Amino acid sequence: MSAPASALPVAPQPASAGWLPALALLSNAAVWGVSWLPIRELQRMGLHPLWATALFFGLSALVVWLFRRDSWPELLAHPGLWVLGLATGLTNATFNWALTLGEVVRVVLLFYLMPVWAVFLARWLLNERIDAKAALRIALALAGAVVILRPEGGGWPTLDRPADWLGVAGGLGFALTNVMLRRQVPRTPQARALSMFVGGFLLPAVLGVALAAAGDIPAPPAPAPGWVGVGLGMAVIYCLANVALQYGAARLPVHAAAVIMLTEIIFATASSVWLGGESLSPTALAGGALILSASVLAAWQR
Repeated sequence: MSAPASALPVAPQPASAGWLPALALLSNAAVWGVSWLPIRELQRMGLHPLWATALFFGLSALVVWLFRRDSWPELLAHPGLWVLGLATGLTNATFNWALTLGEVVRVVLLFYLMPVWAVFLARWLLNERIDAKAALRIALALAGAVVILRPEGGGWPTLDRPADWLGVAGGLGFALTNVMLRRQVPRTPQARALSMFVGGFLLPAVLGVALAAAGDIPAPPAPAPGWVGVGLGMAVIYCLANVALQYGAARLPVHAAAVIMLTEIIFATASSVWLGGESLSPTALAGGALILSASVLAAWQR
């Protein structure tokens, strides 16, 4: 998920907006909320999530390169844009991989621990102080994580599953993406978008090559109409979802847009229960409510 909602902090503040921008953001959240379905289907066809992520973002980068070639010199001239791109790659590579290894709801909720990491990264990179409101967000999110990660039989909460670690890493990448987008406000939107697409391709591709060489993941399968068709279709859908994000985020106040984007959690939860056969335990609901509260506060207070 580049987690495309990461573009929200740099959206201009309009005087007014209608229902269409909100609908655009909802459509973007819906796409990312159900993204686990095609990713798992591609894995079933033999395409590992790292290769699938590289495919999605590589095609998107190609589109930007074809239509906005003037963005490349700006990308090459500013190292901060490369940090932004690699943060995007970390976000999507880990999140998509986690979705194939663990429960969708658990992964998404651990991913949305992002407000915790964002507070510390903003203190480090943006020199923002950690005030009482930030401390409250940290406490809420961490309390939610403790509830979710605590074993059913009792004991200390643990990250004992690969999907847990990947979900948390994805949230860390998402937080860094947010912070770097704010640092790169002087850059053009086209250069920022190109950096995110290029990074979203490079990091999972390089990681995939390394892991495949070590025998830890399978190499990409031979081209076949099944997985190629699904992959190309999802690349187009993700491109359109990103366009919808940019349209909606540019026409709504940042806090309102960020809250709307949090509906991704709702789409992910509903689709995983309805289509994935997952169930919602009371602890997942309680922990999710705490984490969601922290994310809403982060969006609204900004």
